[in-house]
Amino acid sequence: MTSIERTAYPRFTRAPSVKELREIYIPTSTDIAFVATTARGPAQKFGLMILLKVYQRLGYFPKPETIPGAIIGHIRAVMKLPADLVPDIASNHTLYRYYAAIREHLEIQSEGKHIRHVAAQAMHQAAQVMENPADLISAAIEILVKEHCELPGFSTLERMARRIRNLVNTGIYQSVADRLTEAEQQALFSLIARDGAESFTAFNRIKEAPKSATLTHLDEWLSRLTWLQSLGNMQPLVEGLRYAKVKHLAEEAHSLHATNLWDFAASKRLTLLVCLIAQAQVSTRDEILQMFTKRMSKLTSRAKEELERLREGERSTSEHLVEVLSDVLQVTTETQDPASADRQIREVLEREGGAAHLLEQCEQVAAHHGDRYQPFVWRYYTSHRKALFRVIKTLEFQSTTSDQALIDAMNFIIAHEQDPKKYLETTIDLSFASKKWLRTVMVRRKSKSWFIRQHLETCVFSYVAAELKTGDLCVAGSEQFADYREQLLSWEECEPKVAEYCQRLDLPMTAEGFVEHLRTRLTEVAANVDRTRPENRELIINERGEPSLKRLQAKAAPQGLAQLEEALREKIPERHLLDVLARIDHVTDFTRHFGPLSGNEPKTADAKVRQLLTIFAYGTHLGPHQMARHLRGALNADQIAHLNRRHFTAEKLEAAIRDITNRFHRFTLPRYWGDEKRVAADGTQYELAEENLLVERHIRYGGYGGIAYHHVSDTYILLFSHFIACGVWEAIYILDGLIRNRSTIQPTTVHADTQGQNLPVFGLAYLLGIKLMPRIRNWKDLNFYRPSREAHYEHIDSLFGDNVVEWDLIQTHWQDLLRVVISIQEGKVLPSMLLRKLTTYSHKNRLYQAFHALGSVERTIFLLTFISDVKLREVIHRSTNKVEEVGLGS
Repeated sequence: MTSIERTAYPRFTRAPSVKELREIYIPTSTDIAFVATTARGPAQKFGLMILLKVYQRLGYFPKPETIPGAIIGHIRAVMKLPADLVPDIASNHTLYRYYAAIREHLEIQSEGKHIRHVAAQAMHQAAQVMENPADLISAAIEILVKEHCELPGFSTLERMARRIRNLVNTGIYQSVADRLTEAEQQALFSLIARDGAESFTAFNRIKEAPKSATLTHLDEWLSRLTWLQSLGNMQPLVEGLRYAKVKHLAEEAHSLHATNLWDFAASKRLTLLVCLIAQAQVSTRDEILQMFTKRMSKLTSRAKEELERLREGERSTSEHLVEVLSDVLQVTTETQDPASADRQIREVLEREGGAAHLLEQCEQVAAHHGDRYQPFVWRYYTSHRKALFRVIKTLEFQSTTSDQALIDAMNFIIAHEQDPKKYLETTIDLSFASKKWLRTVMVRRKSKSWFIRQHLETCVFSYVAAELKTGDLCVAGSEQFADYREQLLSWEECEPKVAEYCQRLDLPMTAEGFVEHLRTRLTEVAANVDRTRPENRELIINERGEPSLKRLQAKAAPQGLAQLEEALREKIPERHLLDVLARIDHVTDFTRHFGPLSGNEPKTADAKVRQLLTIFAYGTHLGPHQMARHLRGALNADQIAHLNRRHFTAEKLEAAIRDITNRFHRFTLPRYWGDEKRVAADGTQYELAEENLLVERHIRYGGYGGIAYHHVSDTYILLFSHFIACGVWEAIYILDGLIRNRSTIQPTTVHADTQGQNLPVFGLAYLLGIKLMPRIRNWKDLNFYRPSREAHYEHIDSLFGDNVVEWDLIQTHWQDLLRVVISIQEGKVLPSMLLRKLTTYSHKNRLYQAFHALGSVERTIFLLTFISDVKLREVIHRSTNKVEEVGLGS
């Protein structure tokens, strides 16, 4: 049976707080008027008011004896009634009369058949994506409240949820099974066959996790994808199923052992296997592409290192050539006779090795001039060639624009993969390549242009990796590298929502109005900063026009701070972490979110205790084996690992954290610590097992590992965490923490360090109604953008240079910008999915260019405000210090 605590079914709190009583149970003037016209005596009015306020809180009429005395006493005090007055709610006749009056007054639907129909429809729809009966009950309650329906008893909803869930799931399982032939079913069953130890290898192979992005692992993962595809195309089998349902069933299958699957009916067993394989095929494509881009990045890095090494080795040659040139120039300036000068120059050249030798040295140095690393990629590419060709032949690449040049180039090098010739005819368009790459790839021979085959291959592979990052290329059957445009709402779907969205953010509702609004803001801020510049003694602009800010003065610690800290240490008792967990669970009941992925209730009586021990084991990095040693037989390592695998998911953990955060938010003290409307984001490196796709060496932090990217409220509570790979620009994930945050703490301003910003992030944050205020280390090196070429300033003109906002781009792509933000608000995509594509320059991606232009406005406004407002700088400094303290403490 589903526990009521796991659902949104309204119920009385154990001990209503004063705040709750004041916010919920104080009668309004409408309530008082209704009671006055419906009931006669004081006892009757008292009873009716209690039932009215209780119904408004719960949405149903509870048994009178279950109403907490604190609520009755509070209403008595508010109505100024005698302490000994007993409310008239004892007789059934009176209760029914009051119930009818309240239903009529609040216009409540109370007809049982209609209510059950509404609830059943809501549950049936929710069951298409949800599995847990508690979630179905909560979904039904949400719809019933919207439809002004009186909530039925919890047991009624619980029975309906189980019946409808079984009905929907049975239909799903049978529909998938019916699409499989007998031979296909037997092939799937063979993956989990019982006979022999080797029979479980196939099922375990499906569940394998990716390893680090080495060449060997890339080759292994390509073979894995080939094998997974040999099991069949699973997408037609799950067609019609919601993605969330497929993902949940895949997670459930992943948490099981092969033997567990035989406990289910054949149709469910097949469905779990199909969903698991379908998700494995998608995730394996993503992982191959991640490995591919990382390997290409590694090849590029090695080529750049080789160029730098050669430059270092040629430094003496360069210095020698400069000395020769100096001697030649000296002869030229000191000798008037051309013939004599010519003779002396030749003597200088002969003395230094001869003109031919010096020319050879010049060509050698010139070849490595101008950051041209491209010719050196081939040196490290040879060992990768076979695997890289396997990638582009195994996966189906598609262009997200009308430009097919790179796709044609991929097909061209595939056609010539076995061609031994060094030079190939120039029969394809390389317009996607830079001038440096073209100089490397192209050569003139016999009055004709040719491709150097090796360099053409490295060029194409380099641009495939680059355009996967920018979103100009996508891969069919991938999730992370899918065509992001297809995941956005269409303009037809967005258009009805534009007015409400713009009104909520106080934005103009036309492209022209939006651009004018931005232009006015930038113009006014720049003019104001210029006007107040003489009074701003913190900002220094030297004679070269270079700005700098005076260092913030550290504030002295308040008198008596040390004594206060000492007193707190003495008074705060030592608590064991497990005791703290148990106490927090007693207050918040956060463990109600954990349980079997099947949605059933835990079968053990001490499930809560086991779940807390599992949280402790993994949360402290003890792990199941060390934890089992300390428990001395109470739980063994297999049981702890089983609980972690079967009862916990990231979504469930986030729900539990949200409960704790919401409880924390109810306390008064944290509001003195900071502003709940502010949050700061920063990354902390954690060491991870090296055989992990997430693991990389981090230049800033040193060592190998991953980055835990934290969003910490200004009131010192961690709101959101996300693990990202080292080397990823942290700004990509800075907005996810605010969009995915569902707690009662809803910040609107986010602080970060230099890694937490770039122009597209500034633009997207503005359209989402989020104020991005980072602490930028190299702010003086960033571009300030003028509102127009004619805009000039008396005191701060040197800050701007020649940069002007591209207003036409913003106006032209206004609809595209709104499509993105409305799609994010509707939960279709996360900001990080788009920012991964928008943080790398792309001349093809007009959406990138539009966000870049919008960001140039917003970052310029921020920078101007930053250099002119010392109090803002203090707030940013204080907030970013808080998140760094949390990172150090973790």
